[in-house]
Amino acid sequence: MSDIRPLLAILVSMVAVGLILASDKNPNVREGWSIGAGIIKFLIVLSMAPTILSGQTLEYTLFTFLPGLDIKFRVDPFGMVFATIASGLWIVTTFYSIGYMRGTNEKKQTRYFACFAISVASALGVAFSANLLTLFIFYEFLSLATFPLVNHKETPESFLGARKYLIYLVGASKTFLLAAIILTYNVAGTLEFSKGGLFAGKGEPWMLVMIYLFFIYGFAKAAIMPVHAWLPAAMVAPTPVSALLHAVAVVKVGVFSVLRVIFHVFGPELMGQLHLGVMTAYLVSFTIIMASIYALTRDNLKARLAYSTVSQLSYVILGAALLSPSGMTAGVIHIANHAISKITLFFCAGSIYVASHKTNISQMRGIGRKMPWTMTAFAIASLSMIGVPPVAGFVTKWYLALGAIESGQIPILFVLIASTILNAAYFVPVIYTAFFHSPEGETHGHAPAPLHPAPQSVGAMAAHDDHHDEDFGEASPFVYVPLIVTAVLSVLVGLFPDYFLALAKLVIQ
Repeated sequence: MSDIRPLLAILVSMVAVGLILASDKNPNVREGWSIGAGIIKFLIVLSMAPTILSGQTLEYTLFTFLPGLDIKFRVDPFGMVFATIASGLWIVTTFYSIGYMRGTNEKKQTRYFACFAISVASALGVAFSANLLTLFIFYEFLSLATFPLVNHKETPESFLGARKYLIYLVGASKTFLLAAIILTYNVAGTLEFSKGGLFAGKGEPWMLVMIYLFFIYGFAKAAIMPVHAWLPAAMVAPTPVSALLHAVAVVKVGVFSVLRVIFHVFGPELMGQLHLGVMTAYLVSFTIIMASIYALTRDNLKARLAYSTVSQLSYVILGAALLSPSGMTAGVIHIANHAISKITLFFCAGSIYVASHKTNISQMRGIGRKMPWTMTAFAIASLSMIGVPPVAGFVTKWYLALGAIESGQIPILFVLIASTILNAAYFVPVIYTAFFHSPEGETHGHAPAPLHPAPQSVGAMAAHDDHHDEDFGEASPFVYVPLIVTAVLSVLVGLFPDYFLALAKLVIQ
């Protein structure tokens, strides 16, 4: 069915960019454009949901260069999962950004909101791409639009982090990903996504395996080890940017693109024939475990959350790689479940920083008594990451466990158990420190020192020691209300997962 709404959903943000830049001298108007554009975008996305849930798809072709090479948009159930999350969380993140950016007196806020709008437009462009060419173009736009956000502070440290970010992402896409797309066109004769895959009866097995590996590592935004180092490096950015990178846009574009390749370029049947599913499952299992171990050793809260993201992203790919109905369902719904819970955690980290300037977990003894809303939301989102019912993450792990059993991959069950224990090991101490240590106990050594604190964490600790005895409470409502909203959403999606489950089941049909 031809429909212009997918293009309109993307263009809303691009129009907002011009209005944001034009309102540089009036912050209230500038941020009003961001909120208004977010609401309009979300409503456009939701307006397409009934059609998609009925089993239909919407398409719109913008340009055609050659047969099989065009800029084309398609809204299908898989794209709808990502688009719903990206557009919905943009609204919440905009409110949060207002409180954070003003609360910390950040400079160049107009550039921040403009780049933010371009980033979300790019994410929706990826979600609604009908082929690899369109996906590649918006994938690259996203990398370029987020570079100024990572380098927002414009310090030597932020520039180094942003440079590493860009080198990893653009370097991988210009080499491995571009090569994979060119080879795919030569072998299949098209770049159009198809339910059964593009390679049915085409190409030599060794060539297809090579193309697949190029895709996996070309999509460096998925942060599969060893192409994950850009993600912790990007933590130099302001916290709302970290939330954007780790929940709404960048990393989700990475895993979404990998799943597009698994589902609609290779197809589950060919993946099974070439044993690519098993290979991928064990590859990302290594990432899940190792990233969790790294998270356990970080005292800096954002660094711990960054490595947690590396681990949790691989759950998405693991589910799809199991090639079983429950496993693939888990992979699809974890795009939403992880986004809602992880953005809550980053919001909480930013709230703590705005209110107290604390960045290290060892500094947060008793902080739950001063910031009860923030730390309660952190606890709820942490339970989701661990996989405790009834929060959203439990639904993911339930389907992952079923998927491992259905595919006969019992070792994957042990990976899930081990990773869940590690999740608890690096989240529960944060909650315990916040609620069960008194502020007076800070000097009595109640919390163990980090095993391997990052150099910047030690510096941050020294820089902010003088804040330990300051009196503070919750940050402004613009900061703590959004994190309450997303924490509640984590519970609601865990209790009522029907919308995303319905879309996931349409994806794997």
